[in-house]
Amino acid sequence: MTISSISKGTYSVLFTYLLFLSQLSNGFYLPGSYMRTYSTGQEIFAKVNSLTSIETELPFSYYSLPYCTPPGGVKKSAENLGELLMGDQIDNSPYRFRMNINESVFLCTTRPLNEHEVKLLKQRTRDLYQVNMILDNLPAMRYANQNGVKIQWTGFPVGFTPPNSHDDDYIINHVKFRVFVHEYEGTGVQIIGTGEEGMGVISTNDDKKKASGYEIVGFEVFPCSVKYDPEKMAKLHQYDSVPSLNCPLEIEKSQIIREQEKISFTYEVEFVKSDIKWPSRWDAYLKMEGARVHWFSILNSLMVIFFLAGIVFVIFLRTVRRDLTRYEELDKESQAQMNEELSGWKLVVGDVFREPNHSKLLSVMVGNGIQITGMGIVTIVFAAFGFMSPASRGMLLTGMIILYLFLGTGAGYSGVYLWRTLKGTSEGWRSVSWSIAFFFPGIVFSILTVINFVLWGSNSTGAIPISLYFILLSLLFCISVPLTLLGGYLGTRADPVKYPVRTNQIAREIPSQKYPSWLLVVGAGTLPFGTLFIELFFILSSIWLGRFYYVFGFLLVVLVLLVVVCAEVSVVLTYMHLCVEDWQWWWKAFYASGSVGVYVFLYSVKYLVFDLQSLSGPVSAVVYVGYSLIVAVAIMLATGTIGLITSFYFVHYLFSSVKID
Repeated sequence: MTISSISKGTYSVLFTYLLFLSQLSNGFYLPGSYMRTYSTGQEIFAKVNSLTSIETELPFSYYSLPYCTPPGGVKKSAENLGELLMGDQIDNSPYRFRMNINESVFLCTTRPLNEHEVKLLKQRTRDLYQVNMILDNLPAMRYANQNGVKIQWTGFPVGFTPPNSHDDDYIINHVKFRVFVHEYEGTGVQIIGTGEEGMGVISTNDDKKKASGYEIVGFEVFPCSVKYDPEKMAKLHQYDSVPSLNCPLEIEKSQIIREQEKISFTYEVEFVKSDIKWPSRWDAYLKMEGARVHWFSILNSLMVIFFLAGIVFVIFLRTVRRDLTRYEELDKESQAQMNEELSGWKLVVGDVFREPNHSKLLSVMVGNGIQITGMGIVTIVFAAFGFMSPASRGMLLTGMIILYLFLGTGAGYSGVYLWRTLKGTSEGWRSVSWSIAFFFPGIVFSILTVINFVLWGSNSTGAIPISLYFILLSLLFCISVPLTLLGGYLGTRADPVKYPVRTNQIAREIPSQKYPSWLLVVGAGTLPFGTLFIELFFILSSIWLGRFYYVFGFLLVVLVLLVVVCAEVSVVLTYMHLCVEDWQWWWKAFYASGSVGVYVFLYSVKYLVFDLQSLSGPVSAVVYVGYSLIVAVAIMLATGTIGLITSFYFVHYLFSSVKID
């Protein structure tokens, strides 16, 4: 894997938009991929991705098993940054398709299996590993009946173990492919996109006939196991025709996995004309099971949470307005008497803007929170409009990384600006900027390093190559760090927020509370968590059960509602603490909404224990918990930042409305 091939995939996200603008007058944009047309008899070779399993979540190379290799040898496809981080390893394959030609083809016969190969095939079979094939950027789809329900899967199993069998496993060595094609005639349009090979343009204005032909709109697979006669198969050469066959139902006619067995691989191809048009070919993959329940459950959750948050906010506004009106109507003597008789937020006027403990850490976390929030919002908006389609594997993750790097300016500016507001001086801004640049990336790199050592020990393709480590570090030092320092410098030039009241030299003693304040802070995270836990379930199911997630429109609605609820919860909790004369509100405001990250992590652990019961082995658990911890920390920083900023402006507005002598 060369640096140039990775860079091509990484920066294609940035150049696609410019290319689209330049071609806007002559065509239209189809996000995710670009159309290809094939003439009758034209050869198309399928590609193979890493073997995957919902049992272990550890991807392995396709050619780690004794499969047939292409005539010209195995060649890796160019992969973008996101594909490498997700453990994808896309290689060429010997599976050849000739457009609109139905045929049954012989591939190869392996040498006698040795002990290691038998052990590996049995292990992959019992761990439910799937072979993932790709034709014209479409994954192979398989349908299976389970308890009378038709279930959709991508790929086909390495093998199977019959019921009540203790040691006998059988390999899938014959595959029936059904390719759906749609006849296309050029219409003088231009199609621009980022497919698996990078950016591409098909111009039909000047060469209309070239774009005419057949386009692939569906790719289904039907696997089975067949016991062949080794002597007869030894006389055949690759791509020789073999008789078509029906998958045997008798287990005696299936190919068993055992030492000294020679396994012959064959496949059949059937082309079927379809009315599905090319822009709609991904619809079958993006359908989620229980769609109606999905929509209504999320809609119901959003309505209930929004209703409760609205009620809390209305009551809160009425309470504050009544307090302000009552306080301002009193004369000075009555105010002094009221201060002696009453307790509440009015008594902490000289301490409310006192610098919090660990103010540098707070500034660093807010800076990273701004960076993560901006990345999440922009990514989800682009995904909701279809610019990060599953057709472009790894593009979503690649886009997130690029956005995070370039949002370093906002992170440095906001972190240093808060630091300057708290300290009243710009001294030490460079240290704050450097800390912002390495705080969250340092956490991510530490966790990824632990995961990587575990994956390296398992020889999984999910392990990040050393070269990719250096590329990520280069991107961090060459893009994110300079932009963060630039943002920090701009933060020192901006006018800081002026406090409406003076801070006393001696801190006011905080009265003892009946209940510990952290209990209320941690409990406050339940309301924001209630806005996203249903969507979180579908996201986790999509990631760890090998499904596609593409309801980014609803995810955008959930994100907006989450921001609103985080702001409201943090403001309400800040007001409650001020009412009991607790002026140390900074960190409490941050964790009031940021504690949702704790609930996300606990829910992920619950999902692992109760919903991912098939996940086996400590290695898989370490990988799952590691990635869940990264997501939880990111959510905590983002939601905590939203809560703190909202609470700060609320407190500033509240005390600027009080008449102070």
